[in-house]
Amino acid sequence: MRFVVVTGMSGGGKATAIKMLEDEGYYCVDNLPVRLIDKFMELVFMPGSEITKVVLGLDVRSDKPFQYVDEVLTKLRQQGYKYEILFMDASDEVLIKRYKESRRAHPLAPEGRVEDGIRKEREILKDIKSKSDYVIDTSRLLTRELKQELIRIFQENKHYNSLMISVTSFGFKYGIPSDADLVFDVRFLPNPYYIDELKHQTGNDKPVQDYVKSFPQTKEFMDKLVDMITFLIPNYVKEGKNQLVIAIGCTGGRHRSVTLANELYERLKDKGDYGIKLYHRDISNG
Repeated sequence: MRFVVVTGMSGGGKATAIKMLEDEGYYCVDNLPVRLIDKFMELVFMPGSEITKVVLGLDVRSDKPFQYVDEVLTKLRQQGYKYEILFMDASDEVLIKRYKESRRAHPLAPEGRVEDGIRKEREILKDIKSKSDYVIDTSRLLTRELKQELIRIFQENKHYNSLMISVTSFGFKYGIPSDADLVFDVRFLPNPYYIDELKHQTGNDKPVQDYVKSFPQTKEFMDKLVDMITFLIPNYVKEGKNQLVIAIGCTGGRHRSVTLANELYERLKDKGDYGIKLYHRDISNG
C-alpha cells in the first residue's frame, strides 16, 4: 500500500497534483472531513483491500482547524500507519499572480487582501510542511515538468529532487529577474554584439559560443562559479531550500549570458541529487 497525503498552499498546485496522480492509477479523495480520516485509513489498509495506491488531499478549508489534522496524522503514524506527505508550494509573488488571474478570493481572506490570506496560511501550514517527505515548488514549473516529477517520485520510485535549480540568462536592460537568488554579471566579457557576423546570432549558436569561450577569463570565471555553487547546494538543501534560481546577465541577454548559462547547466546537470532546468528569458529580444 502506498498512501500519499497531498497538501500545501492554496494555489500551489494541490488539485493539479491530485489529478495527475489519479491519472497514474491512484485512488484519490480530496477534502475528506477530518473526523473521517482515521476511519478512511483503516478501510484502505484492511487486509485483502484491492486498493494499493491512495491519495488523500487536505487543505486549510477542512471542517476543523488544521492543527487537528496534524494531530490525527501524527496519531495514525504512531499507530503504525505508513504514509508520505507531499506539500505543494509556490512563492508569494506567484500565488498572488495566480489569484489575480483567476479572480478568486483567498479562502482565508475572502473579503480581504490575498497577501493577508497567504501569510495566515503559511503560518498554519508551517508544521506540516516541515514534516513533509516531498516539497514541490511550482513557481517555475511547467505542467509537463510537474507531471514528470510526480511520475519520477510516485511511479518510478526514483530519488526525490529536494532542490530544483533554475539557471536563467537575462539582459540587464530588461531588468533583473525578480525571483533570482543568485545574480552574476558577465558584462566584463567581450561582447559578440559588436562583431557583424555574430550580432544577429545568439549564445545557442556555436560561433557565438566559440567566441565567448575563447577568452581565458571565461573559463576561469566558470570554474570558480561552478566551484562556489557546488559548495552552496548541499548547504541550501540542509537549510530546507527547495528552489534555487541562478541568473546570469549581460547587456541584452542574447549572447554572453546565454552562452554561460548553457555552460553552467551542462556542468551542473549530472553533479548531484537535484533537478535542474534552463531558461533564456530575453533571447528573443532585440
